[in-house]
Amino acid sequence: MDFWSGLATGLALIVAIGSQNAYVLRQGILRQHVSALVLFCALSDALLIVAGIGGAGVLIRDNPTLMALTRYGGALFLASYGVLAARRAWQGSQMQLTDNSGTSLSAALAACFGFTFLNPHVYLDTVVLLGAIANQRPDPGRWLFGAGACAGSLVWFSALGFGARFLAPVFKTRSAWRVLDTLIALTMLTMAVMLLLG
Repeated sequence: MDFWSGLATGLALIVAIGSQNAYVLRQGILRQHVSALVLFCALSDALLIVAGIGGAGVLIRDNPTLMALTRYGGALFLASYGVLAARRAWQGSQMQLTDNSGTSLSAALAACFGFTFLNPHVYLDTVVLLGAIANQRPDPGRWLFGAGACAGSLVWFSALGFGARFLAPVFKTRSAWRVLDTLIALTMLTMAVMLLLG
């Protein structure tokens, strides 16, 4: 029961339009480094969830300096990527749907690292919130809850990354890429503003 509760709670928190999800979706449509990005996102969530269950949530919540650094750094990172996406949308560049074009693996992982660890909401959702919910259960229930939440992350990012290839036929046109890049730009810039406004 604890496992399924963790799975449902984890999915409820991560299945939302966010910077990390938008990036994985875009790379999934391009079929670029999907396995590595899915694995990176799932392992990152697992690391943060385990840290929260282990008690790191209290330290993060009570450290205003750390939260402020993450907040402003994350806003700058998101705004920069949002401007790049807006530029792509404005220029209307059409991308080739091949595995060997575009971003290198190291650049893709670096971007995903930024979307993951420079976003204060990630810490609040995984470390603080999931950690607090899990720690209301006695052992071994809290760890079963955490395992369920980790499984939810893996299921979601796998579905997002590998399922995006079914959208590939739609993205053979320049206008479709303009729409996607416009939505990504709006998502990134909105999240940057939300971070700055607290």
